[in-house]
Amino acid sequence: MKKELAKQYDPKNVEERIYKSWLDGKYFHAKCEEGKPTYTIVIPPPNITGQLHMGHALDNTLQDILIRWKRMSGFDTLWLPGTDHASIATEAKIVEAMRAEGITKEDLGRDGFLVRAWDWKEKYGGRIVEQLKKLGSSCDWDRERFTLDEGCNKAVNTVFKTLYDKDLIYRGNRMVNWCPCCNTSISDAEVEYEEKDGNFWHLLYTVKETGEKLELATTRPETMLGDTAVAINAEDERYKHLHGCHVILPLLNKEIPIVCDEHADMTKGTGVVKITPAHDPNDFEVGQRCNLPIVRTFTYDGRLTGAEDKRVADELIASGRATENEPEVLDCGKYAGMTTMEARKAILADLEAGGYIKEIEPLKHEVGTCYRCHSTIEPMVSKQWFVRMVPLAKPAIEAVEKGETKFVPERFTKNYLNWMNGTRDWCVSRQLWWGHRIPAWYCEDCGGVTVSVDAPEKCCKCGSAKLKQDEDTLDTWFSSALWPFSTLGWPEKTKDLEHFYPTNTLVTGYDIIGFWVSRMIFSALEYTGRVPFDTVLIHGLVRDAQGRKMSKSLGNFFTVRDVAEQFGYEPIRFLMISCQYRSPINYSFDAIEQCKASLERMYTCRNNLDFALKNAKDEAGERDAEIIALIDKRKADFIDAMEDDLNTADAIGSVFELVRDLNTNVNDGVQSKALVEYAIKIFDELTGVLGLLYNRETESIDDEIEKLIEARNQARKERNWAEADRIRDELKAQGIVLEDTPQGVKWHRA
Repeated sequence: MKKELAKQYDPKNVEERIYKSWLDGKYFHAKCEEGKPTYTIVIPPPNITGQLHMGHALDNTLQDILIRWKRMSGFDTLWLPGTDHASIATEAKIVEAMRAEGITKEDLGRDGFLVRAWDWKEKYGGRIVEQLKKLGSSCDWDRERFTLDEGCNKAVNTVFKTLYDKDLIYRGNRMVNWCPCCNTSISDAEVEYEEKDGNFWHLLYTVKETGEKLELATTRPETMLGDTAVAINAEDERYKHLHGCHVILPLLNKEIPIVCDEHADMTKGTGVVKITPAHDPNDFEVGQRCNLPIVRTFTYDGRLTGAEDKRVADELIASGRATENEPEVLDCGKYAGMTTMEARKAILADLEAGGYIKEIEPLKHEVGTCYRCHSTIEPMVSKQWFVRMVPLAKPAIEAVEKGETKFVPERFTKNYLNWMNGTRDWCVSRQLWWGHRIPAWYCEDCGGVTVSVDAPEKCCKCGSAKLKQDEDTLDTWFSSALWPFSTLGWPEKTKDLEHFYPTNTLVTGYDIIGFWVSRMIFSALEYTGRVPFDTVLIHGLVRDAQGRKMSKSLGNFFTVRDVAEQFGYEPIRFLMISCQYRSPINYSFDAIEQCKASLERMYTCRNNLDFALKNAKDEAGERDAEIIALIDKRKADFIDAMEDDLNTADAIGSVFELVRDLNTNVNDGVQSKALVEYAIKIFDELTGVLGLLYNRETESIDDEIEKLIEARNQARKERNWAEADRIRDELKAQGIVLEDTPQGVKWHRA
């Protein structure tokens, strides 16, 4: 039956069919072959809520080339794929869908909500995996993992208990980033800063002992009800006479101390700062140094506290079960129940009426917002679980300083070391239901805490069976920090863990060196005794044609699928490897068009090699040795580029040098069969490493084209010009361009 030619080349059809043949052939499956050197990459797990964007395309293309390079170099390779459960993002999407149905989390209860969450994951969680496959990613999909799967959960619980037993994890009251909309603490990585218009309100606080007015400025006057001191610098001559004195807090008529602390900068403003330990990270540290009370004035849903909030807090403190730094709670009186913005207006009006505002100074400043809902983040002292970072950071710093793990480019070593040397205790609890539930149980009889990998039957302190598990889940980064070894079976001693760990190369962007790379390194050292990878390959970010970061608000954000619908996936891949990945990559449709044209040159060269092979002679040619040496030179250049820390831009440059050489020396006449076969072998090896030209037409399509060309030639011999023109027009409609040469008719796609 005659194969019907498409009217134009459809990359989607070809790409899907060829990739399926790769999967069916298990070409990417790691075999744990003894005696062969290993090379392992674990994929940075994309969120199940996301779609593949251009940054993903760059990241995964580089990984794919590395793994293909090592696979074709004889290594026993494993590229292990997986996805991240993305607690906040996923829960937000599910809650949003439920809201449209008029349902809340509380209506369903925790178990009912989790049933719905897993259903959502099954329905939508695989989208980004399918997009990775369309990009040509040669992962071992038989080993695909999920950060919330049973094995990863066991690893997470094991780590939590190990840290708890070593007193490296604790529950306490410390400063966190709090989202009043999502109602959870979030990590520093999840805070996005936006430039906003604001004001410095210059306030006047009266000194009790002297009656003078101290001027200080704030951008958040709504926090003043929680002030427990004002600070001056001990070396500031202007205020030496005020050491040991007090001010009267406006509106509350409350006496608070003047303290001396280095946080008060003599060179900025008046050198006097208000101290609100419950609602500012710097003020919290001042409060710790100066032993100040912590007074919380905000609720966790972004309102000012009232009588009921105070009653609950007072009862906790009176029960004796309060933990260190347990904040007092203020009944904010007339302001209770107001949102923070409503309270700001009301408080400013009262300050103005009382004569406490000296000046209002407009300014633009960076305001922290939640990356999910874009609500303003409120710094809050909250009871959370924290990991003690100093003892964990020390060996992780030493490992990089000794070169056990190196950063490429090397300059990013400084970013890593700066982060680790300045690390603070890590808040790992989140007020969410979707995620790894904290494996800690509280005794209702004695208040004791039992931490266990599996659910305990009784309290470890008093033996009571009245236990209630912690309601919170762990930060998503907590599970992804274990990714290089939990995915290979740890804490079990599996064959994969023994054979493929430590891994070799991590490919990622510089923006998550602190939030993810550092945590994988210290986690691996603590739990496996070895670094998780020997190399961290850092690439730049993909930006638009003007060099701007891609964002939906700017209208310059494109998913890989958006671009592939128009151009196919291969030009996207070509763009990523033809640029210098160490610098930002500027994306545009013009750049993709250029990549498409460059690919066509490569396709034409390869098709012409097939034509040359069909017309090749058996005997050796006079220039065979010279041309083979030229081909070998291009291959050597390619290898040098790849070994130069994956310099794909120079590698693909070597391929184009080879294209030029082949067009000049092989495709321009009748050559020996041995030469053409060698040229094809090297050409296919190099493009295979880069994952290019896998969309070449199959033989059945080639045969149909050849048959049509033969029919046209026959029509021309018979001087049937009308039939010859008809066939030419049919081929042209298929996108086939014919070229008459001394060796016969050649063809390529337009």
